[in-house]
Amino acid sequence: MTTTSHGSRMAGDGRREANAATVLRTVLDHGPVARGAVARLSGLSPAAVSRQATDLTRLGLLRDLPELAGGGSVGRPQIPVDLHVGASGGPVVGGVHLGVPSSTFGLVDLRGRVLARRTHPHDGIAPDGVPTAVGRALRGFLDEHTQGRPLLGVGAAVGGWVDPEAGVVVRHDAFGWRRRPLAAELAKGLGGHTVRLDNHARSIAQSEILFGRPAARRSLVHLFIGNVVDAAVGLAGIVHQGPGSAAGDVAHLPVPDSTVPCPCGRSGCLEATASNTALGLTAVRRGIVPEPDTFLVVDAAAAGDRRADRLLRERARAVGRAVALLLDVLNPDLVVVTEHSSVLDPDYLEEIRGAAIDLSHVCDDPERIVSPHAGPATLPVAAGTVLLNPLFRRPLQTVDELLAGGGQK
Repeated sequence: MTTTSHGSRMAGDGRREANAATVLRTVLDHGPVARGAVARLSGLSPAAVSRQATDLTRLGLLRDLPELAGGGSVGRPQIPVDLHVGASGGPVVGGVHLGVPSSTFGLVDLRGRVLARRTHPHDGIAPDGVPTAVGRALRGFLDEHTQGRPLLGVGAAVGGWVDPEAGVVVRHDAFGWRRRPLAAELAKGLGGHTVRLDNHARSIAQSEILFGRPAARRSLVHLFIGNVVDAAVGLAGIVHQGPGSAAGDVAHLPVPDSTVPCPCGRSGCLEATASNTALGLTAVRRGIVPEPDTFLVVDAAAAGDRRADRLLRERARAVGRAVALLLDVLNPDLVVVTEHSSVLDPDYLEEIRGAAIDLSHVCDDPERIVSPHAGPATLPVAAGTVLLNPLFRRPLQTVDELLAGGGQK
């Protein structure tokens, strides 16, 4: 079969991009590492590694280190290569997680490490005004903390049904948003910086695949418990989107033994049973805190309030029962649970694990149920990952797009 020069060029470009992604991911996993070791670890030829490392260094994603790899070895010294992070600077991305009561800002390096973060309360801001207010505040945060580093763009994560290709929040019940062009609104407030948007459960799942435990790359389920409750599934390193990017809506997953009424007309739904909103209202009703704020409940438990501790354990067991259902249906290598109290205190994670293992028919290993690898920094890391994930999958194309000052996506 005859191949046209155009087809050959496209195939060559595809191989070049794939090789660049392989080199970048190998350095992420093993760096600092000599180029010869990158070739052995990746299966690429030394010449291909050299070409791609040169391209990635030119783009500012890699850097040669001054020290020698394997000092004292016989033969030609090898200069190790690493991601361009640390004291030498290097490119960064902004991250913003838009929660209902507040947003979380972060500045994240290429290893998914948070260099700076800030919480921006939404007090007194109507839902329609949140994107403008957040974009303005985020721009000030980034101007303050980038300190001359190249800002590649901003990743944004939010609950609800999100279409990442369109940059649109299709539905967010707590904010009352429908078909909201959130990426475009944030980009306008940021002076045109590229903004990429995704659902927060998928974003955290992707951050686990990119930066977290190796098992996450095989298969994982991520369950997010906040004011919004949703989930994400990852298989072989890819987070499932589904038609219309609607995958992950578990708000009405039935929780065994729960009789809490839900606005949908049924009872025992996961969001009505275990969300931050439900927890806060129960805490006020029981006289634990003066206002429905999950963070106040967690603080009260940490200060020794047994009622607050009992309530958090009740929620953890309800979450665990929902985890058991997800385990039995999908049987992933890993279940990652983002729930505030268990992220901060492993005792509550043990409650989740215990309830899940007691009910699950397929899982008897509690170590398969974990909190996010980034701990309290989970939200800004996940938001930054919305931008970093395409960068690691298609580094040459993505950097060109970002540095060209492309608009929102």
